[in-house]
Amino acid sequence: MGEGWAMRKMWVGAGVGAALGMGFVMLLVVGVYVTAGNLAGGTGGGSKKLAKGSVPAAYQPLVQKWGNACPAINPALLASQLYQESRFNPRAQSHAAAQGIAQFIPGTWATHGVDGDGDGDRDVWDPNDAIPSAALYDCSLASYVKDVPGDPAENMLAAYNAGPYAVIKYQGVPPYEETQNYVKTIMTLAESFAAPTTRVDPSEQAAGAIAYAQKKLGTPYLWGGNGTADQGGRFDCSGLTKAAYESVGIKLPRVANDQYNAGPHPGRDELLPGDLVFFSDDLTNSRAIRHVGMYVGGGYMINAPRPGAVIRFDPIDTPDYFGATRVTEDGAKALPTTV
Repeated sequence: MGEGWAMRKMWVGAGVGAALGMGFVMLLVVGVYVTAGNLAGGTGGGSKKLAKGSVPAAYQPLVQKWGNACPAINPALLASQLYQESRFNPRAQSHAAAQGIAQFIPGTWATHGVDGDGDGDRDVWDPNDAIPSAALYDCSLASYVKDVPGDPAENMLAAYNAGPYAVIKYQGVPPYEETQNYVKTIMTLAESFAAPTTRVDPSEQAAGAIAYAQKKLGTPYLWGGNGTADQGGRFDCSGLTKAAYESVGIKLPRVANDQYNAGPHPGRDELLPGDLVFFSDDLTNSRAIRHVGMYVGGGYMINAPRPGAVIRFDPIDTPDYFGATRVTEDGAKALPTTV
């Protein structure tokens, strides 16, 4: 709900009569508070589970509960929206005045913010209020387009981006490039927050990425290194993995904790060569990841470990092993580049 959101929300009242616009706003308000009342007693929390540590521990129960506020959303979908908006930063503020972990603009918060924790106030900076408000706003949009054919989650996201009138008019996701890309991005990104329920498909580009990394064995570590000529071809941990996948046409974010969201998460016993493996001092929070390597099989990875060392093979089974990501092209493309 950041600055792009502020522009997208100009559909309210645009192209429709004032009475119809006011009716829609009132419908959303009623939907928000009815749903809030239904969930206040602690309902929600369906079967869709979050991947290990993908949401910071402080917010995981909120996302799990409110992500089941209605059938059109789920915890992974809600997590992907919060991640894209703020990287789970409750103090985030854009130059367009979007505020908090869910990046509500003040006017929207005034209408749709709820007292999620029942403490008597509605505080946009408090995730206990902002996360429920984001979920309930999604549900209100979903309710408005509930009779439209197709996937309810995709229709809800399309309504968020282009407005419910466009979704109703086209009886599904409108043929707008921005809206179609938005829906695909959020739905794809949600896969990196969901605990896999089946075997994760292997990456077609993994072999090429491994081949690139193997050619760098013995190269000295450089903090912030991207392998450029002016850096003597040296890398740090995430610089190496980024360059390896870029060599096969997949552009990853620069930092390790964002690379974690570049695809689904295979279990330790499902690892395949090319998977990214991550390490952290806080095993409950992917935002605290501090190291990444590339799995090569047999319990080993190629990595750029630390200053004074060289790119080398190291075992992955250490106490700080966090988890793994199977990089996908769509997953990498879905990652936000700015906050």
